[in-house]
Amino acid sequence: MTPLELIDAEAVDTADEQSGPGRKRDRSRDAEILDAALDVLAETGYDGMTIDMVAARARAGKATVYRRWASKEELVLDAVACMKRDDLRARDVPDTGTLRGDLVAMVKPLSIEEGEKKLQVMAGIVSMLSRSPELADAAQTALVAPRLELNKMLIRRAIERGEVPADRDVDMIASVGSAMICYRTLMQRTPITPEYVISVIDDVILPALGVTRAT
Repeated sequence: MTPLELIDAEAVDTADEQSGPGRKRDRSRDAEILDAALDVLAETGYDGMTIDMVAARARAGKATVYRRWASKEELVLDAVACMKRDDLRARDVPDTGTLRGDLVAMVKPLSIEEGEKKLQVMAGIVSMLSRSPELADAAQTALVAPRLELNKMLIRRAIERGEVPADRDVDMIASVGSAMICYRTLMQRTPITPEYVISVIDDVILPALGVTRAT
C-alpha cells in the first residue's frame, strides 16, 4: 500500500472499531474484500495467498479483514460461496428453438471471462479441497453446478422437442464442454475464445447428442 492508502485503510479500521459493543458492525466493505480475496486466490493459489495480500488489494487494514473472518480458510470459503452467477440468471437463458442456437447464444465475452475466472479460482483451491469438505461443497455449488445444470436443462429441452434422441447420456455430455474448456485453460494455458467454444459445440457436443448441423 502507498502511505495515503494505508491512512485510508486505518481510517476504515478506526470507524469499524468505533461501532462498539452491542452495535451492528458495518458490513459495507465485505463485497470488496471478498472480490479482492478471489482476485488474489486466482493469482497466487490458496497456499500462496495471505490476509495481507487481500487487505492490500481491498485497500483495507488487516485488522478489518480479521474482524470479519477469523482465518484465511473462512475468508476463502465465503468468497467462493459468494461468487457472482450473473451469466446464469434464468432470465438470460436463451430459447432460440434449436439446441445449437441456445448453446451459441450463451457464448458471450463476459460469460467466457467469468468462466475463466472461476477456473482460475478452482485451480487456486485444489490443494485445499481434500482437507476442507466445506470448501469442496462451496466450490461445487458456486463453480461447477450452475453451468452443468444449465447445460442439462438445454439438452433436456431439446429432447422434449424431439431434436435430440431420448437415449443420450445427458449427465455425461453436459459436462464434456466444461471439461474441455477446463483442460485448455488450466493445462494448456490457452485463452478461451468464442470460436473455440463454438467449435466444441459443433464438433463434439452436437455429434455426441446425435444432432446433425444444418448445412
